[in-house]
Amino acid sequence: MSQLARKVWRDVDKASRGDQRVLDTQLIEAEPAPATQQWYRRPRVWTWIAFGLTALVFAELAWRRRWMSDDGLIVLRTVQNILDGNGPVFNAGERVEANTSTLWTVIVTLGGLIPGVRLEWAAVISGLLCAVGGLVLAMDGARRLYRPTGRAFMLPAGALLVCALSPFRDFATSGLETGLISLWLGGTWWMVVRRAIGDTERSWPVALVLGLGPLVRPDMALFSAIAFAALLFLAWRGWPRMLGLFAVAGALPLAYQIFRMGYYGLITPNTALAKEASAVHWDRGLRYLADFGSPYLLWLPVLVLAGTFALLVRQGPRNRLFFVLTAFPLVAGLAMALYVIRIGGDFMHGRMLLPALFAALLPVMAVPFTRWTALAVAGVGAWAVVAVGWLRVPYEDTAKHYNAATGIADERGYWSAASGLEHPMYGEDYSAAMGLPEALAVLHDSPSPTLLIAHNGIWLRYTSDQPYSTLVVGSIGALGRVAPLDARIHDVYGLVSPVAAHAEMAVAGRSGHEKDLPPAWDVAEATQVTTGTPDLVPQSEIAAAKLALQCPRIQEMLGSVRAPLTAGRFWDNLTGAFGRSALRYPAVPGPGCP
Repeated sequence: MSQLARKVWRDVDKASRGDQRVLDTQLIEAEPAPATQQWYRRPRVWTWIAFGLTALVFAELAWRRRWMSDDGLIVLRTVQNILDGNGPVFNAGERVEANTSTLWTVIVTLGGLIPGVRLEWAAVISGLLCAVGGLVLAMDGARRLYRPTGRAFMLPAGALLVCALSPFRDFATSGLETGLISLWLGGTWWMVVRRAIGDTERSWPVALVLGLGPLVRPDMALFSAIAFAALLFLAWRGWPRMLGLFAVAGALPLAYQIFRMGYYGLITPNTALAKEASAVHWDRGLRYLADFGSPYLLWLPVLVLAGTFALLVRQGPRNRLFFVLTAFPLVAGLAMALYVIRIGGDFMHGRMLLPALFAALLPVMAVPFTRWTALAVAGVGAWAVVAVGWLRVPYEDTAKHYNAATGIADERGYWSAASGLEHPMYGEDYSAAMGLPEALAVLHDSPSPTLLIAHNGIWLRYTSDQPYSTLVVGSIGALGRVAPLDARIHDVYGLVSPVAAHAEMAVAGRSGHEKDLPPAWDVAEATQVTTGTPDLVPQSEIAAAKLALQCPRIQEMLGSVRAPLTAGRFWDNLTGAFGRSALRYPAVPGPGCP
């Protein structure tokens, strides 16, 4: 690095502490005005051509894999209830937060307001646009990071890895919040870099966006906290202003947390209870990490990019600004990965580790062109071609697209095979494979409210004493899209069922599927008599469940989600949220109350 470039970075560091005029002067010296050059000789033009081509390649590859996951369809039923005036709930009359990402629910709801656009397409297109936008912002953030060292042509290094990994492409259009996470991570990085190098003098917009992390997904609070610490370090203006930034960052998350506790009666989304997000499963998490990295030989491009990163840091300026900007995304990415490994990963191949990898790649999403970086990018590019063309998870082409030893599935391959479609999009696409037409026919032809339970491959039918019909299944996304909104849907895993969510784990097995509520609970809730199929649902279990449902703490929990939402109910929900979130009871009811 030239002496002038080092001097520029030293002055940039001074500018971050208040001397903006020095920064403006030295940047002009370090970046010769290109006005006299023809456009095709300007490195910045070719940089943006490279960025644009990279974004187009990613968009094209992701579009070829477009689909809607069953979990993505869960979001859409909540959105449909919002649009129909029932509130942000999965079942009308039950205040259960089934969607982990608050902001993603808002975005899809806004898309649903567009006339003539189905919610499935609103989710798929929004996810794709967010994913591509996040990649572009990430690359431009890296360009700005290295800009004070001169106007060198930038190579899309880490961005090639994002384009090549099939999980990034699959979950860009899955109806889940993965694309939004990429947009928020890339946008946050871009804003922090701009503020640090003086492209903007305002810190409060950066703090506001940083604070959105828990609303993007609760575990994104890790990145928010580390990035906010970096912002305070780089833009320190004394305690009063820093406390003001903290207030700006925390305002929206705090407001929503109060709403969550008062409306839903819990301190976390219901999905955190269902999956026991605070549990520790290091061994399963390490298997999840291996399942993600091994099929793609991911260690190879990561090592190349790590070497490139080390070279850039070594040649970079020796000041605190450059060090903090390059370090905080890496630290945040490692922290996010450790959290995912700690809780045991996920049942979807690669999905939960994508944000951590994206965050760690931010400083090398694009790198300045030199002889050595060109060789490194060529190596990553060669790996990317092989990865796109040939590297797949070993169970992608198996009958079930599922690794029985780890419980991890190629989710897109599974649902594509189950539906018989290359691009499954709608609830109707999954209906036949899940036996839904038969259940809906029974529901439609029943003269009175009905309880239908999917149990061991058959449908158990009971006449319900409740004013609504209920369907109890395992996978709820597709059913949620095809079933009427006046029918309630419960799942045995607890994602949308309040009774199942507070039950203890049945087995320590597949991530997210460790609760398995026996059908006796739903029969006990729906009927006053114990008739039906005694040999499949024993009368003794139904009677025990009826007694358990009368326990004061369970009654209070059910009241928090089913009682009319008055001011008093909101206050009781708010003040009791911590104790209610800790409520657990045996899945198989026994004597006594929890």
